[in-house]
Amino acid sequence: MLPNSLYHLITLKKHTVLLILCIASFAQAQYKFEMPEGKDKVTVPFKLLNNLILIPVEVNGVEMSFLLDSGVNKPILFNLNPGDSLEIEQRERIELRGLGSGSTITAVRARSNSFKIAEVEKKDLEMFIILDEEINMSTRLGVPVHGIIGYDVFNDFIVEINYSNSKIKLHRPEKYTYASCRKCEDLPLTFRNSKPYIDVNVMIENGEEIPVKLLIDSGGSDALWLFEDEGININVPDKNFEDFLGKGLSGSIYGKRSRVKEFSMGKFSFKNAKVAFPDSTAIVYVKNFKERNGSIGGEILKRFKVVFDYGNKRIRLRKSRFYSAPFRYNMSGIELQHNGMRLVTETVKRTSTEANNGVLRDPGATGEVSIVYEHYNKFSLVKSFEVAEVREDSPAGLSGLLKGDVIISINGRFVHNYSLTRVTGMLEGKEGKKIRMKVNRNDVLLDFEFRLKEVL
Repeated sequence: MLPNSLYHLITLKKHTVLLILCIASFAQAQYKFEMPEGKDKVTVPFKLLNNLILIPVEVNGVEMSFLLDSGVNKPILFNLNPGDSLEIEQRERIELRGLGSGSTITAVRARSNSFKIAEVEKKDLEMFIILDEEINMSTRLGVPVHGIIGYDVFNDFIVEINYSNSKIKLHRPEKYTYASCRKCEDLPLTFRNSKPYIDVNVMIENGEEIPVKLLIDSGGSDALWLFEDEGININVPDKNFEDFLGKGLSGSIYGKRSRVKEFSMGKFSFKNAKVAFPDSTAIVYVKNFKERNGSIGGEILKRFKVVFDYGNKRIRLRKSRFYSAPFRYNMSGIELQHNGMRLVTETVKRTSTEANNGVLRDPGATGEVSIVYEHYNKFSLVKSFEVAEVREDSPAGLSGLLKGDVIISINGRFVHNYSLTRVTGMLEGKEGKKIRMKVNRNDVLLDFEFRLKEVL
């Protein structure tokens, strides 16, 4: 699973105030995203990876890939390689703090940047550049991810996200007309620090329906996050398990996973939806908004065709083809990540034809031709997939797999021939499915075997 949104509220260490509040005071945008003259909408294709939306973005003329994250209010750029060439105006270095219980990280605030998404462009946009190489979502998604963008897109257009066909439509707000739709539900939004919140209901364990205010977070891969609150009876259900929830700006995030009895938004409701309760130490810097009770992430949002209308403070929902998909937890207990390349040695047979420029050896007058095989080693650089996290007492954990093990094969298939998404899919299936894994641990090949087991 991927990190639930990396980048929510962050703070300026030297001023000990919320960075987003500072942004509001000195960084009023002078321009909006501009759409080509004569067009009322632009379509943007996207990749849906682990419930997250990845779109192509040009930053100062350089092609990149960004997550579209309704939970972030300023673009954040990270994962720049030494060979990347990007012209920026560097104004100042700052210290940021966010989700996670670790220390601050260093970033650069850069002004007057050009962002282009398909045919729309904004020429004077402020962004923050993360200098910490450890902040890297590419390893968890298996494809290059250079940054995230949110509020500037959602605020300048009416944004229609169709998870079923992986397309986004950006509409001119003044030209957009809502179609009559009996299958749709229009719900009001409220805003705090440029982020959208929605009032919904959850039934956790005892049958009591609890009204909660949740951040709509398209940059979070989970279904729901809830913050424990004795005052309104938000408590972790008895059936739960400890797990790694993701990685934030300030370190890893751990907590408990469980299920809610029911979750409803307007006329739409889900039973036994997945929920995570992050440790209080990891969310201390996002709890400044006391009314917030948690987040709605991509695993809920993808079940709808969603229309974000910031100008009219509303959201429209209509069922997508994912609406009835089951809420499943990882039954193996391990999280994988792409971690560079590894060297593979293969023993290859080569005939004497290849070795001797096509001349076969004729040993005598019998007319028989002998083909002599020679062997040589072929060296190749291939993708390396390693175990990023192992859940305690999970099938994989009990089998002996450890964090850092490099996966060689799963059920006889060499994983370097596949994408990270495909490799992760090999670890999915029905309860009881046997998984056989060969791994490299400190240059020693080891074999492990376990069966998938349903959680909760």
